[in-house]
Amino acid sequence: MLAVAAMFAVTMPTAKAATGFQPLELSVDGGEESWHAEPGFALRWTNPPGVAAVHYRLLDPSGLTSLAEAKIGWAATAIQQLTVPQKPGAYIAEVWLEDSDGNERTPVTARLRFDEDPPGQVDPQLPGGWIGRNGFPLTLSLGHPPAPQPLSGIRGYAVSVDHASDGEPCASPFVCSEGEIDLHAGIDGDSLAITELPEGTSFVHAVAVSGSGVRSTVAGSSIVRVDKTDPVTRLDGAPEDWSSRPLTLIAAATDADSGMTATGDAHTPFTAIRIDGSSPTVASGDTVSATVIASGIHTVAYYGRDAAGNVDDGGSSNGQPNRAPATAVVRIDRDPPRLAFSNAQDPADPERIDVAVSDALSGIDPSRGAISVRPVGSAERFEALAAHVSGATLTARWDSAAYPPGEYEFRATAFDHAGNPASTLSRSSGAAMRLHSPLKVATTLRAGFRLSPTPTVAYGRGIAYSGHLVAGRHTPLVGVAVRILERFAAGAVPREQESTVWTGAAGTFRVRLAPGPSREIVAITPPTATLQGSRSRVSKLAVRSRIHLGVSSHVAKVGGRPIVFQGKLAAAGTEMPSDGRAIQLQFRLPGLAWSEFRTVHTDQLGHFRYAYRFADDDSRGAHFQFRAFVPAQSNWPFEPAGSLPVVVQGR
Repeated sequence: MLAVAAMFAVTMPTAKAATGFQPLELSVDGGEESWHAEPGFALRWTNPPGVAAVHYRLLDPSGLTSLAEAKIGWAATAIQQLTVPQKPGAYIAEVWLEDSDGNERTPVTARLRFDEDPPGQVDPQLPGGWIGRNGFPLTLSLGHPPAPQPLSGIRGYAVSVDHASDGEPCASPFVCSEGEIDLHAGIDGDSLAITELPEGTSFVHAVAVSGSGVRSTVAGSSIVRVDKTDPVTRLDGAPEDWSSRPLTLIAAATDADSGMTATGDAHTPFTAIRIDGSSPTVASGDTVSATVIASGIHTVAYYGRDAAGNVDDGGSSNGQPNRAPATAVVRIDRDPPRLAFSNAQDPADPERIDVAVSDALSGIDPSRGAISVRPVGSAERFEALAAHVSGATLTARWDSAAYPPGEYEFRATAFDHAGNPASTLSRSSGAAMRLHSPLKVATTLRAGFRLSPTPTVAYGRGIAYSGHLVAGRHTPLVGVAVRILERFAAGAVPREQESTVWTGAAGTFRVRLAPGPSREIVAITPPTATLQGSRSRVSKLAVRSRIHLGVSSHVAKVGGRPIVFQGKLAAAGTEMPSDGRAIQLQFRLPGLAWSEFRTVHTDQLGHFRYAYRFADDDSRGAHFQFRAFVPAQSNWPFEPAGSLPVVVQGR
């Protein structure tokens, strides 16, 4: 039963209709051409003067009365609620006016379009599989809802994308607002360009919307998976240093989303290696290998394409630029270095062995290199010399004087940074690298003391030491440094002393040795770049001890008070032990040999003292000589010696 929500006046008797007296600007809320999803309609108009009542009725789509005539007993200007039957269709509302005389005038009509039927379900259709970053924009196809279509037709479609499998494109389960409709081109406007979607899994929901705004009862849904990230590709087999052999490189790609396994969709995953910008080596799946053979520095690009089509090959996809691939540099040097001994020895330094080395690619390894030597014609192993690389030269020194006289051959070995070795036995000219020992000129050094080969000097005295240096047999060597090495006897401090003197115009030298303990002396000239070193014979210098003896009285009374002997031992250049040194006290009568009567010890300063009493009556009238004598003893760096005698007369 249709309800009429209007305020009615008292029904007036029906009069004959008259023209020219009609509602003005009769309109339907929402528009006469708009379809409504609800059966209630509102009508509005304006009245001319003299209106006493308003009449209206409702006709169904076929023109038959659907709602009998009703009267509003005053000059109303609106019907707030005119409800049509709940059957879709375009109904007709008639409204006419009645004047104060009861005359009813010609009706004015308005069409009321009602459709509450929902469209059928639509199913969103998207490209299968994963969508890559260059897969946008992508086209969403909805297809037509199945027939029959609502009477109001299809206004368009509402679409939403979210992460919920049960999401809805419209807030209401029955209708969609104008703002919720994404496609407004009618039933045929069933495709939508999607320019962007977040990474991961999303759900697309869609409904068809009728001309009255009624939506499909059930939203169609489709899953869409988006992966915008390139695979992560790793390259194995590319060393940081040079290689002396071909390199097999393996690229392995991983992808956390769409993966690297073929799914039968548009994009077949692959992994690729591209060497020096040439055509890549490609393999389906997540690994590929390629071999770099030629010597040189090579740029290796490596990349992968996942199941979503993301690829970082530096090209373009779907009109969009791809990211540049990862690269590595590999260095291969399969050729050994080149090397040769210098064509001749340097006259100023003949024992220096030079080898010119070069390598066009990786360069010479300065941490490796060898020069070795052996006698010519020998089956012995080569003996390595201490060698080093500096720039483009491998150098060693050969101490030819340390080898027996004869001819020797040399071998040089060098390495490049890739580890390739190369050896040679030849000079740059192609001649064999051979040298005769010795290369340096022999020298002779003679030195010693002028008057005696083993002189003895008094304590505190120096002495001249001289010599002569010649090259070969007779050529004097001028201006050559001669080291004078003095090794003092045990107990001396210090034990050694060294000085330097230079040869004069005739190759001679002379130096005065300073006072000190007994010693051995040797003269030494070290080798130079062109001369052999030499050493003189060892010379010995003996130094007598110095000791002083005094007495408290030169007259000793037999049986009387003792006389006191005291003295000092000179000890410069030595350390005195804590118990001092042994001193023999000796006596004799004139013309007889010395006899020891007591041994005493000095203190650490060399002083000694002894009291002696004359007790023998035979001593009366005798003149005795006394002396202190320093005997040979351990760690005493002086020769035995006695003091000057002192005379004591017995009474």
